[in-house]
Amino acid sequence: MKSPTEAAMPPFSVEARFCEPLPEGMIRCQLCPHLCVVAEDKRGHCGVRENHGGRFYSLVYGRICTAHVDPIEKKPFFHVLPGSRSFSIATAGCNIDCSFCQNASISCARPEDLPAEQLAPQDVTALALRFQSATIAFTYGEPTISAEFVQDTAAEARAQGVKTLVVSNGYIQPQALKAAWADVDAIKIDLKSFREAFYRNVTRSSLKPVLKTLVTLRELNRWTEVVCLLIPTLNDSDAELTEMARWMHSNLGPDVPLHFSRFHPDHQLNQLSPTPVATLERARAIALGEGLRYVYIGNLPGHPAQHTYCPRCQSIVVERTGFVASHLRLQNGCCEACGEPIAGLWH
Repeated sequence: MKSPTEAAMPPFSVEARFCEPLPEGMIRCQLCPHLCVVAEDKRGHCGVRENHGGRFYSLVYGRICTAHVDPIEKKPFFHVLPGSRSFSIATAGCNIDCSFCQNASISCARPEDLPAEQLAPQDVTALALRFQSATIAFTYGEPTISAEFVQDTAAEARAQGVKTLVVSNGYIQPQALKAAWADVDAIKIDLKSFREAFYRNVTRSSLKPVLKTLVTLRELNRWTEVVCLLIPTLNDSDAELTEMARWMHSNLGPDVPLHFSRFHPDHQLNQLSPTPVATLERARAIALGEGLRYVYIGNLPGHPAQHTYCPRCQSIVVERTGFVASHLRLQNGCCEACGEPIAGLWH
């Protein structure tokens, strides 16, 4: 795909699907837990949904500000079509405000701030096929706030035999999730902490709705992977990591992969140091000790905790070097060495 070119802001033509009218021309957005009440000519918290004449519009429908063909492992999805390519796209904006955001140039922008290219769902699917990508990933920014486009593109992609992925903060209302992600094949949720105070102070959001999202995905039997970016002194205590892993085991089951990613100073947290390797290894040991079967260390190329191990015989079933899955030792989704089924979407 060519580099996005400057496109004028689209006319008010794509109405938001997750909202309700209120008296005096006000509108309540029902897409995420902020439940913004938006006045005439104003936008919600995310900055991409606007009340125009008492009707609510998406300003990012098909407004693609970046597109790349990535290894699927970069998302990261480690249990979905390893070694395949993913056509990865983003629209501007986000519905939470992480002080450590690692994609701030996209997430902190309004749609009019960034060059973009207008694409229809059919265009995105055609480009994925052209670039021999097995999946389309909605990533970099926050897919929740472009819910209508995700919904339509996922339906089009499914009809064309292309899978879709969502990389999200999980801050979405359950009914919107069920509609917008109805045809999405796999979801990666950033579980940023297991403390309400962290969510309130560091992300201007709340933990409880994210946990509800994870439980809802479990109830829908949707393939889910979880990432926790470990930030020194903020979310890396033994007590918090133990509670997180224990909750995941009890509420999601032992087979949901958990990725502990290494923090690098960015955005408003430049004063902190990168996560020590020992902290990442300690977090992984805690999660494995709580019964989770697939626990990874991310942003640390070459570490053995980037491989997938059979939980029964401990053979490496997917070997990775950086973002490249170099060897697959799976047969029909099972370990070649002992026949143990390995949870995931392998075909």
